[in-house]
Amino acid sequence: MTFDISKIIIPSNPGIYLMKDSDKKIIYIGKAKNLKNRVRSYFLKNQNYKTQKLVENISDIEFVLTDNESEAFLLESNMIKKYRPKFNIELKDQQRYTYLRISNEKYPRLLVARRTRDGKFLGGGKIFGPFMQGSSKLLTIGTLRKAFQIRICKQLPKKICLEYHLGNCEGPCEFKDAQDKYPQHVSSLEDVLKGKNQTRIFTKKLQEEMNQAAASQQFERAKDIRDTLIRLGSLQTKQKMEYVENSDEEYFGLQSKDQSVIVMNFRMINGVMRDSDKFFFDLVGDNNFSNFLFQYYTIHKIPKFIVVSELPENKSLLESLLSEQAGFQVEIICPQRGKRKDIINLILKNISLIYSKGGNLGLVELKEILNLSTIPNIIECFDISNHGDDFAVGSMSRFVDGKPNKSGYRKFKIKTVTGRDDFAMISEIIKRRYLRLLEENSQLPDLILIDGGKGQLNAALKSLHSLGLNLDCISLAKENEEIFVPRQKNSIVISKNKPSLKILQYARDETHRFGVAYNRTIQKNQIK
Repeated sequence: MTFDISKIIIPSNPGIYLMKDSDKKIIYIGKAKNLKNRVRSYFLKNQNYKTQKLVENISDIEFVLTDNESEAFLLESNMIKKYRPKFNIELKDQQRYTYLRISNEKYPRLLVARRTRDGKFLGGGKIFGPFMQGSSKLLTIGTLRKAFQIRICKQLPKKICLEYHLGNCEGPCEFKDAQDKYPQHVSSLEDVLKGKNQTRIFTKKLQEEMNQAAASQQFERAKDIRDTLIRLGSLQTKQKMEYVENSDEEYFGLQSKDQSVIVMNFRMINGVMRDSDKFFFDLVGDNNFSNFLFQYYTIHKIPKFIVVSELPENKSLLESLLSEQAGFQVEIICPQRGKRKDIINLILKNISLIYSKGGNLGLVELKEILNLSTIPNIIECFDISNHGDDFAVGSMSRFVDGKPNKSGYRKFKIKTVTGRDDFAMISEIIKRRYLRLLEENSQLPDLILIDGGKGQLNAALKSLHSLGLNLDCISLAKENEEIFVPRQKNSIVISKNKPSLKILQYARDETHRFGVAYNRTIQKNQIK
């Protein structure tokens, strides 16, 4: 049942909205200048299929207000990383980057923040990041600890340790003066972890304090500040080198097809192409190129120039947010001529090549991931709709080039099976379907998809073999979206953001919908 939007009060302020399913799990997070107008638009007619699927799963909507659109942009990004809703853009390498944690102990420590498989952070305290270069960041942690006199001991000792004698810790375990100064050290560390601008501000402040201490002949204090500046200088040099080596220009090309978008990027370092990657996302709600770029640069180094095949929405706002995050002016450029335009054309040519392999990126992926004999341009999917012992029917959807071919849908009354025996029913409808196609000399599908687990798959294979057919046949189990293939013990799990899985899910959902509608019709006719 579709969520009744008229039953909730929607504010007209800027902010974010959190859409939840029947289990109160967040399935989509979006932002808006005017929440009322944006949220209501989801419930209008003529939405694309993927937005319809989102709306069908909504059971509740929660709102968080912000003062302006810029705050909504930032809050949306942070909430997406925290909850990782299934309908939002999710970058596949999001967890490969380092987060740091300042613990919530009496005298806090600086640690690498560990995460669970579902993205939740372990341990209490404040989280900072993400940071690039996970392993080298550990070296930076050591520098930061020394610069801000942060303790490294797991348990606070009763007496000072070697770190005190090395000058890396002031010894809050023993000395009252160190205990009083420790909160200020932690506060200064937090400022630096918030961004490069803060590092520069803090360094300037320390230099002023050092000069004042020297002028008032507090030479020991001036020496301590000088040592801290030397350590911070080492950190800043490393950050600067990291920027020079990784952040000249980055190029993005994108094309949309079948309600999905493919983005390919090239990273140019000192004028040389060093890396390339591909990303995919669905055109659901606020999923757009602007949101993709902002999410991308929460886990990648920000370059001075971002060169794109088409300008993103909210270009000025996005430039402002990225500039603030980077500590320098960031420009987003859509070139019309010259070398930059040539590189963009090369990216678009590569994207076109991907599509040309099978007309649909998801179908090409299916062939590669499942090791199919051919690109599955024609998919036939089967399901059993079983309501009690007396009402059981079979249904089949047909997909051509990744899209529903509704004239090819078929429905089956179960003729040879009584009681609840899904395996036997699958076996019956598979045999009836392909015996008929053989008799009529009609075109056979490239892939047969069964809604169910290994038992349903084996039942289908048995019928195909009895007809002498050796067609690619797999099953999709809904609970964990596991894919079972013949002659393989373990199931295959495709990442939820892959277009290949979305094609299988679409075919499975269409077959289920078609079968349920047929079953209801039979029940009504029998009652009459």
